[in-house]
Order: sequence, then C-alpha cells, then structure tokens
Amino acid sequence: MKAIINGRIIMPDKVVEGKALLFDKKIAGICDQEAVLGDESIVKIDAKGNYVAPGLVDMHIHGYLGEDASDGSADGIRKMGEGVVKNGVTSWLPTTMTVAMEQLEKVFVMMRELRAESEQPEYKGAQILGVNAEGPFINPSKKGAQAGEHIKPADAKFIKKYQDIIRVFTIAPEMPGSLECIEEIRRDTKVQISMGHTGATFEEAVAGIKAGVGHTTHLFNAMTALAHRAPGVVTAALTYPVTCELIADTFHVNAGLFQLLGNLKPDKLCLITDCTRAGGLADGEYTLGGQPIFVKGIECRLADGTIAGSVLKLNDAVRNFKEHTDLPIWQIVNMASLNPARTIGADAEKGSLCPGKDADIIIADEDFRIQATYIGGNCKYTA
Repeated sequence: MKAIINGRIIMPDKVVEGKALLFDKKIAGICDQEAVLGDESIVKIDAKGNYVAPGLVDMHIHGYLGEDASDGSADGIRKMGEGVVKNGVTSWLPTTMTVAMEQLEKVFVMMRELRAESEQPEYKGAQILGVNAEGPFINPSKKGAQAGEHIKPADAKFIKKYQDIIRVFTIAPEMPGSLECIEEIRRDTKVQISMGHTGATFEEAVAGIKAGVGHTTHLFNAMTALAHRAPGVVTAALTYPVTCELIADTFHVNAGLFQLLGNLKPDKLCLITDCTRAGGLADGEYTLGGQPIFVKGIECRLADGTIAGSVLKLNDAVRNFKEHTDLPIWQIVNMASLNPARTIGADAEKGSLCPGKDADIIIADEDFRIQATYIGGNCKYTA
C-alpha cells in the first residue's frame, strides 16, 4: 500500500487537507495522516503541500511531439502517450481527423491492439480508452481544418462496425441522413454522439439533441454562433443538457467567457486540448490531416488563416481556467477529469479519487505544473 501525505487532495466536491490518500492499484480511500506515518508497511509519498488530483482525461487530442493519431503509426501513438503523461494525462482518446475511410479503418484496427497494450502495468504512457472520430460526417461549410475531399454522408453501419473502439464521434445533424444515423447509433450502441463542424440552425441542433446527440465538439469553434435572432448551435448546446468541449487556450475562445461557461455548465464542461502534432515542439510548419499548418505561439493556422487545432497541454487548460475564473479548483479539475470520463462512460474507473477507482493520480503545484503522475498506482513520471 502507498500513501500520499502533505497534499491538498482534490475530490469531486471539495479539497481535503491534513489527510493521506491511500492507494495500490486502486484508490483505497482517505485516512488520518498520523495513522499512516506510524505504519512502516506503507510507502509514503510527500506531496510537499501541492495538489493531489485525479489523472486528467484528454478526450480530444490529435497529436503531440511530431506524431498524429491519423498517421496510423503504433510507435507514434506510444510516443504521444508517453509525452502527455508529463502533462498529467493518465487516460485519453487518440482523435482522428476527416481522412480517407480506409485510413480510418486502419487506425481503428490498430487502436484495438494498442488499447489492450496500454492496460498493462509496464506500459509507459497514458492509457488508451478508445478513439474519438472527429468526422468524416460533417458539413463542408464548417469543415475548418478538416480535409473537404474526405467528408462523407452519415453512415451508422461504419460506426457500428467499430463501436468497440469508438467512444465518441462528430456529426453535423443538419446534413442529409444525419438524424437517422444519430437515432440508430443512440438506439443500438453506447457510442457518444457529438455535434460539431456544423452549420445547423438552433432548431436543427435541437432536433439532433432530441434524436440522440449528447455532446458538443469544441464549443464555439466550427459551428453557428449565438446571435439574438439566430441562436445557433452554441445556444442549443448551452440550453440543453449536453456536455460541451472547450479548448481553453485563450485563443480558440476568449477567456472572458470562461466564467460564464463554468456557471452554465458546471458538471458538463469538458476541457480538451485538440492538440496537433506540433504540441510540445517549436514554432514552425507542420501538418494536420494531410494539410500544412503554421504554428506561432499558441496559434495554429492553415495557410489561409483558418484556425487548425492547438498546441495546448491539458494541465495548462486547467491553469488557464483557474486564472480567469473564481471557480473552486475542484470544479475546474472535474472539467479535465471527471466530466470527460463521465461523457465517454468511463467514470466508474476514471476521473476522481473516490475509493475503488483506478489509482490514476497526479501531483501538481499551484500553477498546475505536474510534479508526478501515477497510472494504476505505478509512477510513470516525476519532474
């Protein structure tokens, strides 16, 4: 048994101080620190006053350290998984772009094997929980950085073929055949349906939600905006009880909106990175979905200026939200752990430090710089 002492333990509804967090492969619980100090059979880990939080869950990340999920490279996925552990991510959904269907199938088959591999104790990276398929069933008018030539009509049969590995997919509800696809997927699978890259009106978005949409791909970006006579997808997402992704890099969405979103969607906002292969690397030219992108600071753009993903780290998203809101730290951490875990149906094992869950734990300082990362009770990173 191990115990983290001298930490501020972040639970789903509060921060606990002066206690110890007990764990092995699973979270055992919280106990008096004095009892732990006197037990020589327990391995003590000193948090040195830092936060002790659940491992972060990045449900939307395309690439990192020069690699991209859509490449279909197993070694590339392993490299990404090892890299994001240093950002406090303990589980994730490698996210594909709108690329050729044959390439998507190659990636999905590969991910089945890698998911099983990532569950082993000796695996060095973040655990793969499945895949996020961003497209190809989107609206060309809102494709953003997606490749228009690979956009396809909605195809429930394709999603169902890979329902064991796809945890969430993006669809534009206003496109022909989309509502029927949404209804079929909601009826026959447990795959989370997300509306995004969509030109839907408010009414069309609501129809999608009523048909089975339960999630929203990077809120505000690549969708119809909130306007007083044309409320758009944004208003539907904020009004109805669907979960919403947010790229909290302060570039994709102005930080002035963070407080409002936290107030409106306290348990349904999911912080994501939407990171590209440029993440963790220097400014310069890279690719995304086969298209060249240009990175400068926190901005990633296509040659025509279209925003194309990010270089955001998930722990930095937590820090950004902390700096720009008065929300309690436990609520913000939930947005990067429990909320996404619940959105993809993984909250029985992931997303919080409640007893019985996997011992996916991070230690982070006041600015949420990661000091240590544990997955399944095993230390995978120390600063």
